[in-house]
Amino acid sequence: MSPKTGRPTDDPKKFSTRIRMTDEDIRLLEICAKKTGMTKSDIIRQGIREVYAKIENENCSTVVS
Repeated sequence: MSPKTGRPTDDPKKFSTRIRMTDEDIRLLEICAKKTGMTKSDIIRQGIREVYAKIENENCSTVVS
């Protein structure tokens, strides 16, 4: 038997986390997933990257100022 399971990927997701969400958070996440065709996980990952980019941009602007 092969030791690998699942689909091959160049970006394996080795970690898992749990979050607590309100009914409204879930509703908004499901709407976003349906409208964009993205998975809920992809939407959450994108949100993390957007917040990180905002933080980095704020850090760069305070250093330049």
